[in-house]
Amino acid sequence: MKVCVIGLGKLGAPLAACMAARGMTVVGVDADKRKVEAINHGKPPVPEPGLAEMLAEAGGRLTAVEQIAPAVAHSDLTFIVVSTPSEAGGGFSLKYVEPTCREIGRTLASKKEYHVVSLTSTVMPGTTGGRVRSLLEHSSGKRCGPDFGLCYSPEFIALGSVIRDFLNPDMLLIGESDQRAGDTLAALYRQVCENQPAVARMNFVNAEVTKLAVNTYVTTKISFANMLARISERLPGADVDVITSALGLDSRIGGKYLKGAISYGGPCFPRDNLAMAALARQVGTSPELAQSVDHFNRWQVEWLADFVQQHSQGPVGVLGLTYKPGTDVVEEAVGLLLARELSQRGVAVIAYDPWGEENSARVLGDRVRLTPGAEECIAGADLVVLTTPWREFASIPGERWARAGTPRTVVDCWRLLKHLGRQPGVRYLVLGACEDKA
Repeated sequence: MKVCVIGLGKLGAPLAACMAARGMTVVGVDADKRKVEAINHGKPPVPEPGLAEMLAEAGGRLTAVEQIAPAVAHSDLTFIVVSTPSEAGGGFSLKYVEPTCREIGRTLASKKEYHVVSLTSTVMPGTTGGRVRSLLEHSSGKRCGPDFGLCYSPEFIALGSVIRDFLNPDMLLIGESDQRAGDTLAALYRQVCENQPAVARMNFVNAEVTKLAVNTYVTTKISFANMLARISERLPGADVDVITSALGLDSRIGGKYLKGAISYGGPCFPRDNLAMAALARQVGTSPELAQSVDHFNRWQVEWLADFVQQHSQGPVGVLGLTYKPGTDVVEEAVGLLLARELSQRGVAVIAYDPWGEENSARVLGDRVRLTPGAEECIAGADLVVLTTPWREFASIPGERWARAGTPRTVVDCWRLLKHLGRQPGVRYLVLGACEDKA
């Protein structure tokens, strides 16, 4: 099978590399010349663990171009993996999807072979069978179903583990125009996946709602665990890890994402949650559940800023500015939001992140001083907050956190540094458990 992947960003590039590594001939398309050149030189166009190795395994089966038409013309299946930026009110913009569909359609007009178009980008329900289908049919002069196939098949992956998640998905979601289109896409996934995931096949709108529903449910679960963490901090003897471990044993609940800590962030969870609320309003039902989760999540940044100020009289160090380890993405990251909030309150803030310095600097400007290493950040702070659980932070020797005279306060949001509870020169404050042990 010959595959075209339009969009070589943080999702598209790993997907293209994985399919090529599994024996397919893949052509990637991106308007960014730097990404195209990187792919053609076997270099990762975006930072993602394992991508360099996957590109090496792909070898000459993966190439990249800047034009859509030749890539679609010489492929059997096209993935649309372009950005769908959030809009005011909670929807998604199609400003990149629409011109992509027009160009694909114009190319399909002259193709005799059957071709499947699979939309991976997150969209609002009604989009695939509405605007996307209409653009493809109008531009090609062909009919969806008899003449070409159309699918909506979003990925359930997390940055920092895209390759692992793509190769070993919990399930595959395929919204299909017809059985032939769905069969074609399912066959591709069977060749790529290392496991044997369940495949949920349905119409477009059910698949579109399912995508939003999965992420909204996960954000609700994360927020529930975080609520338990805030409660545990006020009850002598309570420990959120003990509580959530027991909860996770119940098959109705499960242990995934049940880690009481601090706000979720990133490019998917916050916006999909808001999109579900927008969808509820759009169809005339209550959006309150999704809205409450979003409000609680944002409140936690203010709560954490208040907590930090209550325990510090000097500069504050923030360790971790990306929304999770293994990525350079700082979008909605609690560490970045905390640094910005504290700086706006007049607090001197210094910060460090292994991968997120460049992206953080664009957002924070000169309001926050970024250090070249974690130990420099620690040394310059009266209080240090660990906001992203990068494993390298746990390997810093205990004495490097310590301070002569007045102990340095360390706020551990992820319970990654429990050894500091016995470290002289450190006042260790752990979130999710009460200091006053029963």
